[in-house]
Amino acid sequence: MIFVTLGTQDKHFSRLLEAVDKLDIDEKIIAQIGSTDFTSKKMEIHKFLSQDEFNKYMKEARIVITHAGVGTIIYGLNINKTMIVAPRLKKYGEHVNDHQLQILETFSKDGYIIPLLNFDNLKNKIEEAKNFKPKQFKSNNKNFIKHLDDEIIRLIKNK
Repeated sequence: MIFVTLGTQDKHFSRLLEAVDKLDIDEKIIAQIGSTDFTSKKMEIHKFLSQDEFNKYMKEARIVITHAGVGTIIYGLNINKTMIVAPRLKKYGEHVNDHQLQILETFSKDGYIIPLLNFDNLKNKIEEAKNFKPKQFKSNNKNFIKHLDDEIIRLIKNK
């Protein structure tokens, strides 16, 4: 099963759903589409899911196709999911800026996800996912907190 999730923000992402809907694959596809208006005869569509339903589909999925939301990516990595990740882009009115592109670049260069920029390549990315093993995620929180503490101490001393 392939699980597609677009998050729960008020941002549409029909471009990704259209690419998934064009796929000619014999596999069940379940999609959580949030505020995007979309209908499909190929996908089982849910506007919103409970947290339990969302977690169930994430865990059961062979592949997760998602927007470049940090929460979804980190959750997927923590449960060892292969994820194909596409950024919402400002130029299509999908977000207010291109921060999802930066998120995508960071996670893909480190080997955590399969990036999807050209939606015409989605079928190839699904093939690539068969042999892709995501790198084990390690949080950078401890390092970040140490640097933040150091900076606060420096600012206090220089006051």
